[in-house]
Amino acid sequence: MKTALLIIDMQEGMAERTRSGRERANPQAEDHVAALLALFRARGLPVVHVLHDDKDPAAPFRKGAPGGEPMDCARPVGDEPVFWKSGSSAFSGTGLHEYFIQNRIGRLVLVGAVAAFCITSTTRWASDLGYLVVLPGDALIGFDIPAHDGGRIDANTVLRVTLSLLGADFAQLVRADQVAGLV
Repeated sequence: MKTALLIIDMQEGMAERTRSGRERANPQAEDHVAALLALFRARGLPVVHVLHDDKDPAAPFRKGAPGGEPMDCARPVGDEPVFWKSGSSAFSGTGLHEYFIQNRIGRLVLVGAVAAFCITSTTRWASDLGYLVVLPGDALIGFDIPAHDGGRIDANTVLRVTLSLLGADFAQLVRADQVAGLV
């Protein structure tokens, strides 16, 4: 079974959120994504990029807008495919599933942003489609969120709960430094 690195929403808009002081978990996530990208490229394994193209013209995550550009740590090279999504899951309306079927990819190492949103949606959808999902938690960007009953939930708690939920039934949780032994 072929394994692909699936990089989700590693876009300048995420870097801007961090630069603006937004609370976030995993300040080293970009380094881990870059290391995994280098590992997959060195081993000749598939790398797939999914970027967000928001339907709102005022949103920063737009194809062609500065916030929509890939971060340096996750910039596509050569013939690495790039899929654009407008929803939460990387599978929604992108042709990603068909690409994986055509290329006989059955396992995904999923990294990127944002852990509680697009990473969660994509992980669950991938699992439902029958993919084995490997989730290096330290290669995910996570932010704080507003609590449903007021206040905010800190970024580390959001990431911890997100990983706990995904690891319970949808993905194999690992650290980025463990991926080399799996691929």
